Amino acid sequence: MAATSGGGSPPDRTAGRTIDRTIARRMDRDFERDVVPYPDPAVEVIHPSFQRYVLGSAALERLYTGARWTEGPVYMGDGRYLLFSDIPNNRILRWCELSGATSVYRQPSHFSNGHSRDRSGRLVSCEHGSRRVTRTEIDGTTTVLADEFEGRRLNAPNDVVVHRDGSIWFTDPGYGILWHYEGHKAPFELPTRVYRIDPDNLELQVAAEGLEKPNGLCFSPDFTQLYVSDTGASHKPGHPRVIEVFDVQGGQLDNRRQFCDLGESLADGFRCDVDGNIWTSCGWGGAGHNGVAVYNPAGQRIGFIHIPEPVSNVCFGGVKRNRLFITAGQSLYAIYTDAQGVPYV
Repeated sequence: MAATSGGGSPPDRTAGRTIDRTIARRMDRDFERDVVPYPDPAVEVIHPSFQRYVLGSAALERLYTGARWTEGPVYMGDGRYLLFSDIPNNRILRWCELSGATSVYRQPSHFSNGHSRDRSGRLVSCEHGSRRVTRTEIDGTTTVLADEFEGRRLNAPNDVVVHRDGSIWFTDPGYGILWHYEGHKAPFELPTRVYRIDPDNLELQVAAEGLEKPNGLCFSPDFTQLYVSDTGASHKPGHPRVIEVFDVQGGQLDNRRQFCDLGESLADGFRCDVDGNIWTSCGWGGAGHNGVAVYNPAGQRIGFIHIPEPVSNVCFGGVKRNRLFITAGQSLYAIYTDAQGVPYV
């Protein structure tokens, strides 16, 4: 694949003729029947530095379809399975790595969205319907970690990550109370914020304000920076489609600045690899803009994995943390890479 420079994705050209990106990248493929020749054209090398993460004999796979809107993938390495949300269907699904089968893990799920694991391997979930963050204990019981701040209910916690010190950080943009489709329609009681839950006393504190719709988030490999996407353009025309980055100073965030501009797409959830690259979801930008964009630590787009549906979130998993799982539209996708995700747990 030819490398291109800059942060955009220009049209594919063959013999001087512009061709449809959907066809060029084989996004019209039948995942059940078509065999796509290697290297998979869905993987686009924008900068030569991305080539080291591309496996020439690894293809984009669709592992499951049949949901309404998939979100929140989290890999459970001790059980060799992936959990992910099907928000409108009010359920968490479980995809088994050994059998390839998908089953219902929890229903109802309180319209769960994002998930992570804490330092003990317990599932931490953001629930739209109950407007809370919960932890699933080893015995299967549920502990409420946060559901209100200063006497007012949280909006609808969206995505969550866990710091190496055990603190839990989550976003609260309120998408789950905007419609009945992904929760229960209700008025906002609090500003849209990023919160931190103290690991010792579970005290909730405001970590960041001023983002229109704080959404996906993840830490840098050394946990000194927190990246947060702002999807305010979903409801505020013209709002920047960006990922911001903050310095982590103990339990506080400082030095907010723009990490990257997504251009036509919105960045929802994302994850970081051990080299500090950000692998972010991209969607709602039109044909050719659905997929996973990869940015180096300087904020330069170096690669793109095209997906036929708008992407909501990603996570690394597999035995070697080199398999990228992708929730998108009604489906779950995956592709092997030569990158390794940060071992958050």
